[in-house]
Amino acid sequence: MSATPPILQSLIANRWIGQTAARALHSAVNGRPVALTHADAIDFGESLAYARGQALPALLKLDYQQRAALLKALATHLMERKETLYAISAHTGGTRSDNWIDIEGGIGTLFAYASMGRRELPSSNVVHEGPAIQLGKEGQFIGSHILVPKRGVAVHINAFNFPMWGMLEKFAPSFLAGMPCIVKPATATSYVAEACVRLIHASGLLPAGALQLIVGGSGDLLDRLEETDVVTFTGSADTAAMLRVNANLVRRSVPFNGEADSLNCAILGPDVTPDDPEFELFIKEVAREMSAKTGQKCTAIRRAIVPAKHIDAVAAALRDRLKKLKVGDPAVDGVRIGALASKAQQSDVAERLALLAAGNEIVLGERDGFAPVGEGVAEGAFFAPTLLLCRDGFANETVHKVEAFGPVSTLMPYTELDEALQLAAKGRGSLVGSVVTKTPAIAAQAVYHAAAFHGRLLVLDREAAKESTGHGSPLPQLKHGGPGRAGGGEELGGIRAVKHYLQRCAVQGSPTMITAITGEYQRGAKVQEDAVHPFRKYFEEIQIGDSLLTHRRTVSEADIVNFGGISGDFFYMHFDEIAAKDTQFGQRIAHGYFVLSAAAGLFVSPAPGPVLANYGLDTLRFVNPVAIGDTIQARLTCKRRIDRGNRPDQPPQGVVAWDVQVLNQRGELVASYDILTLVAKKAA
Repeated sequence: MSATPPILQSLIANRWIGQTAARALHSAVNGRPVALTHADAIDFGESLAYARGQALPALLKLDYQQRAALLKALATHLMERKETLYAISAHTGGTRSDNWIDIEGGIGTLFAYASMGRRELPSSNVVHEGPAIQLGKEGQFIGSHILVPKRGVAVHINAFNFPMWGMLEKFAPSFLAGMPCIVKPATATSYVAEACVRLIHASGLLPAGALQLIVGGSGDLLDRLEETDVVTFTGSADTAAMLRVNANLVRRSVPFNGEADSLNCAILGPDVTPDDPEFELFIKEVAREMSAKTGQKCTAIRRAIVPAKHIDAVAAALRDRLKKLKVGDPAVDGVRIGALASKAQQSDVAERLALLAAGNEIVLGERDGFAPVGEGVAEGAFFAPTLLLCRDGFANETVHKVEAFGPVSTLMPYTELDEALQLAAKGRGSLVGSVVTKTPAIAAQAVYHAAAFHGRLLVLDREAAKESTGHGSPLPQLKHGGPGRAGGGEELGGIRAVKHYLQRCAVQGSPTMITAITGEYQRGAKVQEDAVHPFRKYFEEIQIGDSLLTHRRTVSEADIVNFGGISGDFFYMHFDEIAAKDTQFGQRIAHGYFVLSAAAGLFVSPAPGPVLANYGLDTLRFVNPVAIGDTIQARLTCKRRIDRGNRPDQPPQGVVAWDVQVLNQRGELVASYDILTLVAKKAA
């Protein structure tokens, strides 16, 4: 007699809720019960009150750098326990490689946002979006923009196909932004999300209430949200449309970010022949997107748009490739295509396939020897890889409107590239499209037109193929989302995703006030000068606005000659007096990089000390020329500080950005830039 499956629980207000069994969730492989949802009611008022009253203050006691460090620790914790998650995810019907996308892809996103946060965000809770703009003639009234935490809660509603990745790719940027999260996974695969949240909760790494989990329905949660909250959704376009117009969300202008399934396409360029490597790349890409996750990807290729002269060759090649892929229980050796996530999903795909097949040819389908392998698979949710051929994509609108969310794709021919782009646009907005071509001019033309209808475009050729992550792989560094049917939202995209959860505000005031607000020195603000050279101070001792006005140096002809000899830069402006007289400067001038070097000589303190290294230079501008006989002077000012914590692999240190202004004897700015230094900490 089999054991009773466990009752899944919701994590609400830092406690697990759910004692009474409700609905059974079944294995996609053999139909056996995997888990039970709970029937216990959730008090969403309590959930939100806890998030606002307990989790939010705790998160805002941490800065971006500290929250990034917690994300890294959490990612490490989950990676060490990934096999537990693989064992549970096997019930979703995915192969090991399918579940790798979900599990390690999700954990990898945590690592990516931890790294981006450490590199790009300040050790505070205010992000300055500069540069500041001078609003007054004397420079004492300026304006800029800041981003601050919204002081609300992020509600994440996720789809069934990626129960871990879908949760973590939303959680990472919202947590980094300082927002508590309430996650509502799709019920069908919520047992994976629950297992992940249990591991997270047991780690004790996050502030209490920073992550709450709903198993089952979301009740009146959306009706209780406030102006500072955010809702993100991944799922069907129909559900997105329904949730978007929730009366409370509309009335309170609660941001709603939608990412919906779309009819993504891949275009084979008119320049590609069956003898080209790009032809085989196209076949591999379409077949992979039909088979990976059994086609249950919001980014999967649903429409393959092919030159009419090659349509039969493409159909034959795809048919041959797909027929070689074994379907069945992923535990059986050699299985490449698993099951759909549930019997309900199996029925839904079958209904939609019937609509798509009307008036079209079936190149490959269930009739072609479909026989899943494995014990008990007759009760599973398996579906035959199905390739359709629509001879006229302009006459058949169904192929551009109906999506079968499984291993189903439709071929359609075109005559000219413009026709292919028109067919692509008939999807009315997609998450991603691919253009497979060997000709740069074709790529440029296709992307220019297709970009208006797609959130991301992959241009694939034999060179990119060596490292390409593929058509259907969203990356943390790049935007995920698309216009129109795709939901009109944006996720990921590096630090852009964090900014979706922050409030942008324009600020105006004196440079001194804007410096205090942004935590970043603005030129014209008051500075602090003392007897201790800024480079002689440890990280903890340096303050924003600490400044040094250096001694002066007069530039000689010998300086220019010597620098040219050392650098090998004998550009005429520095050495040809006759030619230089005919330019706008009217005389020989010093190398710009000599000016930088000379400025460093003015402000550097040469003895060993807390400054460990100069590792970068930003915003460099050469504003005015420096002629022979000009005298230069530099002002070095602490612009911003980033405390990256103490890492076991390096001495305790922080990053200091210094504002550098190089002036001539008339007080004119000749060079302007920031230098970045690693500075040791006094205390371990």
